[in-house]
Amino acid sequence: MDLLVLNHRDPRHPRAGGSEVVLWEVCRRLSRLGVRVTWMVERFPNSQKDDVLDSVVIRRRGDPLSLHFFSLLEARKHEVVLDSVAHAVPFFSYLVNPYSAALVHHVHQDVLDLELGRGKAFVLKRLERTLCRYPFLIAVSHTTKRELVHRFGVPNERIRVIHNGLDHNFYRPHFERKSVTPTILWLGRLKRYKNPLDAPRIFSLLPSTLRSNAKLVVAGRGDLERETREAVKEVGGVFLGGVSEEEKLRLYQSAWVVLSTSFIEGWGMTIVEANACGTPVVGYATGSIPEIIRDGVNGFTVPYKDLRAAAKRVEQILTMDSWEREALWKASHEESLKYDWDRTAGEYYEVLRSLF
Repeated sequence: MDLLVLNHRDPRHPRAGGSEVVLWEVCRRLSRLGVRVTWMVERFPNSQKDDVLDSVVIRRRGDPLSLHFFSLLEARKHEVVLDSVAHAVPFFSYLVNPYSAALVHHVHQDVLDLELGRGKAFVLKRLERTLCRYPFLIAVSHTTKRELVHRFGVPNERIRVIHNGLDHNFYRPHFERKSVTPTILWLGRLKRYKNPLDAPRIFSLLPSTLRSNAKLVVAGRGDLERETREAVKEVGGVFLGGVSEEEKLRLYQSAWVVLSTSFIEGWGMTIVEANACGTPVVGYATGSIPEIIRDGVNGFTVPYKDLRAAAKRVEQILTMDSWEREALWKASHEESLKYDWDRTAGEYYEVLRSLF
């Protein structure tokens, strides 16, 4: 099978994020299954036009806008095309190749209203609604599938849910590394829809006696970096900014609980990563988060923006008897084992083979 994957960024892009992780883990495994994989992306400063990563051919063309033109020219040349819709606007490969599918990481309609001005949001929302024209779609969660059905009118039978996997060789528990100090971690991109400022607000609502003996750690980069740094400092927390993958692993392993405060998540990758490291998550019951968190098993969900309810759940975890908390840490790791990249890639292979 000759597969073209379209996405704005590749793993070497300085702004690569969650969708690039998904594609990289899937593409390199598809390559090992005998699929000829070409991945087309936009260029970035000092990047090579053509590259090879683990047998995956990387083609870098144009900028975020002109890539959509180059992608249509390229889509004609391959048997199957997978359009990764990570930034709302599809690549429209179905116009030139009938064997095209869209990979939808999450539906952006509400996020666009939150992050962009009214005019730009209006245009991008209209373009995203054209997803209904793809002959087949892959959704990373049942939540995303429901959004595609109810908002865009995509028939159920044209959507396959394939959960993202996880690298358990990297994300693994190390209970001896758990911090002596009760530690609450927030980690992610500092975007408005992810509500990073809610982390220090939740921390401030903990009882003063508990707060004085606990630590809040926030890590990430993004638009709200200055505001988040100041807010974390005000409550006596630690703001780390961007961290390496190795540091992220250490933070997950040492934390007692992780906060997930997003307005919407097509797939809560940080939740699964934290669980794999033996750390439960307290998250808002939005998007796919209730699909991943089983209350009392690998964390707890609370209503969106209910800061007091979130603080209560954090307090519950921090003040548990040690045996109860350790059981929660172990159960969180066990819950993560259902997500595996080999299994995920196998499902992608099955879907893509069925397209032609």
